[in-house]
Amino acid sequence: MKREFIQDDNEETNNMLVELLKAIPVRDLISRAIDARDMSYCPYSEYAVGAALLTKEGKTYLGCNIENAAYGPSNCAERTAFFKAVSEGERSFKAIAITGSPKGKKIDQFAFPCGVCRQVMREFCNPETFIVIVAKSETDYKVFALKELLPEGFGPENLKTGTKK
Repeated sequence: MKREFIQDDNEETNNMLVELLKAIPVRDLISRAIDARDMSYCPYSEYAVGAALLTKEGKTYLGCNIENAAYGPSNCAERTAFFKAVSEGERSFKAIAITGSPKGKKIDQFAFPCGVCRQVMREFCNPETFIVIVAKSETDYKVFALKELLPEGFGPENLKTGTKK
């Protein structure tokens, strides 16, 4: 697999991602994210997003975006999936698949996680090995290591609290 869509793709990162992907049911994860998108509550933006978060133990948590008239209380699909998993005691994650497009329309674009979602991922995931899959379909998708989407990210190890992952 060569990731033509990454301008600064390097062979080491590419080879690492290829190895990590062997242990991830990519098509199933994308399919579940597409299903989660159908549960989206997005009456204001009318942009539906679904996410499927895979734990290291192989369990999947789904999330959809949930909007609110006050906007601030809205929650993205990615964070919904993470918060569901964390609230049930999960702390180790492998990958997330994300799909999104205008509600009721065919998915014809890649929906990347916002900055807040990337930071939540960084809180719970190793940026070197956590895989982010953005997909239009089970066969049309892009794969990134979290570190590529959030370079020089701020994580728990940056705080001097003695807490380690």
